Amino acid sequence: MTARECLTLARPLLRGELGILAGRLAMALRMHSGRRSSIDPASLVPPDSPLARDAEVAAQDLLTPALLNHSSRAYTWGAAIAALHGITFDRELLYLAAMFHDTGIPSPVPDVDFTVRSAAVAREFTDSHHVPADIRELVANAIAMHHTPGVGLESGAEAYLLSAGAAVDVFGLRSNEIPDAVRQSVIREYPRLGFKREFAGLLRAEARQVPRGRAWYLHRFAVSDLSIRLAPFRG
Repeated sequence: MTARECLTLARPLLRGELGILAGRLAMALRMHSGRRSSIDPASLVPPDSPLARDAEVAAQDLLTPALLNHSSRAYTWGAAIAALHGITFDRELLYLAAMFHDTGIPSPVPDVDFTVRSAAVAREFTDSHHVPADIRELVANAIAMHHTPGVGLESGAEAYLLSAGAAVDVFGLRSNEIPDAVRQSVIREYPRLGFKREFAGLLRAEARQVPRGRAWYLHRFAVSDLSIRLAPFRG
C-alpha cells in the first residue's frame, strides 16, 4: 500500500474503530438494536447448489476447521445484514466468496497480499467449474476487497456483504445489529474453535511477510490483535 492509499483508508478505518467501540458499549448496556430486531431463519440458510457444495468441499481441503467455520459465519453474518437492511444479493456468489476469502492466509507469500492469493484460488475454482468470466471476476473482486476498510454497496452487494460479514466475525463490527437469538444460533452451528487466537497469529505472520499489505495496515494502525480479542465472541 502506498502512503496515499494509507491516508485514503484512514477515515473509514477510524469510522470502523469508533463503530466497534459504540457497538460494544451498546451491547454492554443492553441498548443495542439486535435486541429489538428479528430475522427469518430461512434468509440465512446457505445455498444448496452443486457449485456451492463443491466450493465447501474445496474450502475444507484448504482451511483449518476454525477458518472453515469462520467462512460459514462470514456468509451468515453478511446474509443477516442484508436481511436487516433490505439488500438484494446473489446467495450463491456471496457463498463462493465467503468460502474462499481466507484461503490465501494460511500460507503467506512475501509481498503478495493474502486477499490477492485468496482471489486467485477462487478464480481457479470458478474457472474449473466453467463459471462465466464476469461472475468469476465479481467473486474474485469481492474477496480482494474484503479486508479493506470502508467497502460500500457501490462496490457491489456481494463485496459489501462479504466485507461486513467478515468484520462482524473478526472484529465484532456491527455485531450489535445482529439479533441476539441469531448470534447465539450461528455460533452453535459453526463453533469458533479458538478462532481469535488462530486468526490473530495468521494476521501477524501475514503482516511480517507482506509489509504495507492489508494485514500490515490493520495490524499497525487499528491494533488488530486488541480488536480481535475485544470482539464480543468467546474463542
